[in-house]
Amino acid sequence: MIRALRALFSSMLGSLRDLLPILAVIIFFQLVVLQQPIPDLLNLLGGVVLVIVGLTFFIFGLEMGLFPIGESMAYAFARKGSVFWLLLFAFALGFGTTVAEPALIAVSNEAATVAAEGGVIGKDEESTRSYANGLRLTVALSVGVAIVIGVLRILKGWPIQYLIMGGYIGVVIMTAFAPGFIIGIAYDSGGVTTSTITVPLVTALGVGLASSIKGRNPMIDGFGLIAFASLTPMIFVMLYGLVVS
Repeated sequence: MIRALRALFSSMLGSLRDLLPILAVIIFFQLVVLQQPIPDLLNLLGGVVLVIVGLTFFIFGLEMGLFPIGESMAYAFARKGSVFWLLLFAFALGFGTTVAEPALIAVSNEAATVAAEGGVIGKDEESTRSYANGLRLTVALSVGVAIVIGVLRILKGWPIQYLIMGGYIGVVIMTAFAPGFIIGIAYDSGGVTTSTITVPLVTALGVGLASSIKGRNPMIDGFGLIAFASLTPMIFVMLYGLVVS
């Protein structure tokens, strides 16, 4: 119990340390550059406290529960020797973690609002909700496919550089054909997928899988899944834009 409390306190100090540069930038530009008092100081301080507490419990929970279980399940599937179940687990993990990403939810909702204001979709609530959900599901589907490709790469020992180069060639080609309103959203979608929920679990899957397969180096083969997870959403979202338009 005492050890857990110490670990929690250490995680809280880490969250505070990570937030300090952001706070320093905001305070500097507000007081020195703009030369204006900080508005709603009490609300700002309260929000900072809530962010620190939220980040602490979230990261502590990931390190204590989700990261180990992702790695242990990769070991278990590798020992079981069933490629089908391993690939199904990889797809479900990529899809499920991406759907739950707060950053993706925020970007999808904002994209739906802007699309409605720009006349791309209807301005009624049903149209915006359908557009946002379609965008989320498209990105989640693409990440699921990406993790499957990454797991196959680990199993087969494929060189990652050729897959990445081929993927970005596909992004460039799709950019030439996709409607203009979706290109920026597609490129941003590649970034928001690799956030607080997806990264720890997917990394644990790759490292655990590479560690459990003879001839694979966890340092060389265990990483790289996140690169696929940030690449495929750009292609899939541009395809989604073609369908919507």
